[in-house]
Amino acid sequence: MHSSSSSRKLKLSFDTVFYYVTDMEASIAFYRETLGLPLVSQDYVARFDLDGVLIELVPLPPGSVVPGSGNARLCFSVANLQETLEQIRARGIPTCKIKEQKDGRLAFFRDPDGNELCLWEYTRVEYPREIVQAAMLHG
Repeated sequence: MHSSSSSRKLKLSFDTVFYYVTDMEASIAFYRETLGLPLVSQDYVARFDLDGVLIELVPLPPGSVVPGSGNARLCFSVANLQETLEQIRARGIPTCKIKEQKDGRLAFFRDPDGNELCLWEYTRVEYPREIVQAAMLHG
């Protein structure tokens, strides 16, 4: 039997998404200069802001192993996947071929530490936001 405190809705708010990195300077250059994300602060970690989402790069201590299964991925929504891939490839970053999906097209590439990044071109531009809004109305 659940107590009343375990059935209450948790009061959570979004904080950040982060990746462990082995070379902080190379990673900052990749995210700031290659991808064009704005660096908003840097101390022990480097913080980037993308449309209100905080992305942090956290240095992996030497000799450490990244915890978890390694299946996390940052996904970026783009208006024109082909054009974005051409821009990324022109910056020397290899990408996979475009993969067709039911709700759009996607392609993958990696950062200097091998973290997988994804580019999505949705069939309908507002599709991801519409899902969130619908869930909020019915949740």
